[in-house]
Amino acid sequence: MFGPLHATLARAIRTGSWLEREALTKANCRRVAACVIAAAILLVPFSAAEARHRHHHHHPKKQLIWPLEIPGSQYSPVAWGEIAGWSDDDQFAAFKTFRASCTPIAAQRKPTVDSKPLGGSLRDPCHAAKAADIVDVAQARRFFERHFQPLRISRLGEGDGFVTGYYEPVIDGSRVQTDVYNVPVYRRPSNLFVRGVRQSASGLPNKGQVFRKIGRRKLVPYYDRGEIEDGAVAGRGLEIVWLKSQTDLLFTQIQGSARVRLEDGTTVRINYDAHNGYPYTPVGRILIDRNIVPKEQMSMQRIRQWMDENPDGAKELRRQNRSYVFFREVKLSDKDEAVGAQGVPLTPGRSIAVDKSLHVYGTPFFIEGELPIESEQAKTPFRRLMVAQDTGSAIVGPARADLYFGAGAEAGTVAGRVRHAMRFVLLLPNSLDPVARGRQMPLPEARPSDKIGKLFPQTVAAKDQTADTKDADTKDAIPAAQAKPVPLPEARPEITASRRHYHRHHEHRRHRRGR
Repeated sequence: MFGPLHATLARAIRTGSWLEREALTKANCRRVAACVIAAAILLVPFSAAEARHRHHHHHPKKQLIWPLEIPGSQYSPVAWGEIAGWSDDDQFAAFKTFRASCTPIAAQRKPTVDSKPLGGSLRDPCHAAKAADIVDVAQARRFFERHFQPLRISRLGEGDGFVTGYYEPVIDGSRVQTDVYNVPVYRRPSNLFVRGVRQSASGLPNKGQVFRKIGRRKLVPYYDRGEIEDGAVAGRGLEIVWLKSQTDLLFTQIQGSARVRLEDGTTVRINYDAHNGYPYTPVGRILIDRNIVPKEQMSMQRIRQWMDENPDGAKELRRQNRSYVFFREVKLSDKDEAVGAQGVPLTPGRSIAVDKSLHVYGTPFFIEGELPIESEQAKTPFRRLMVAQDTGSAIVGPARADLYFGAGAEAGTVAGRVRHAMRFVLLLPNSLDPVARGRQMPLPEARPSDKIGKLFPQTVAAKDQTADTKDADTKDAIPAAQAKPVPLPEARPEITASRRHYHRHHEHRRHRRGR
């Protein structure tokens, strides 16, 4: 009846266009109803779509900045004065370590896309550190307090974190195989592949699946420790140096680097390059589970002692850890410290290895507690600002760290007996301050349950009441006498026999036409 006019009305309602509305005023309003509808449409200022467009154009929606989320962790902001030992630490030593980590961070022209909680937030404090003239402890402490916010952090449901120690072994070796030196240190084989990583990359991940290629396409898991010890990759020219024992090699692989002293007095420096894809199994844990070494006596020195005294048992124990590490030779002098996974030299007593799936290299952590530094029974206070510069396959969790103690036997003695619970404080760049971010978050809308409950009160049948509900607090409940049940919808009308026959006949015809 009003086809063209209805189409114009529909466009006006849908688009909110004033041109369409003006067209209505010029239309032939011969029918009173059409003129009334047109006048009503003209009184609508904007359509919903046009209103949203104008609001977005003139009042852009503010982007929400979510609070910091660190998977599997709990954290709470603390004041600097609440951190035990903060005012007594040598933050200048930590600042020099932090500034070393800042070299690769500040060199990035564009922030890298990083899914870790801290992302690229260290760029600002790193630029400030490179430009600052810090010469003493007081200045360094003020620098960290100015550019960071302290967060006490731990694994979800736990109060403390956990630390172990590592070091760089100094061991004897040879460039050629002899009767004394007959255990090879292998470089990465050419047939070793890590899914998603280019084979030409220097330093492959220490986690994930690793394969070897058979033929042109077939990929199978790489050899495990037992197969490699039995000669699976021997005779291919992969030997860097030769060591005296498999125990020396095992501990070198656990630490990830070593200084190999040759017979001519020179030193070969080797660093982690790849692994064979199997998860690391702590041999110390196996000795504890087998009741061979008590847990309170466990240390690297105790493991080495048992292996030296039980050669056959040591072979079987090593093969329980199917993981195997390949190395590369690095050009470092005897005075240079080992290089961590970040690519910068480590600092004894200030560098730590962390879970790289959660944390960003360069992040400062204040670690506080007691460690057996002076002796096995000692409880030496350890309250230091450390910097994340390395990683390890056994380092997993938000408050888990491996403390680097340096090179040599003395450092190895201390590192070998560190397995202790400690408290962690993460220094968070100011740009990620969770308190400031929390103020920007909108409050959730009020739950409608109370309003709906008042509009649609329900009665509880006596037969459904249990003993528990009788004992419950009912001071806010609506009395049954006042509550009115919500009426049920009316039943659908019955279909007469004649109409049922009509529907069945037409459904049958429609089905036949569809075929």
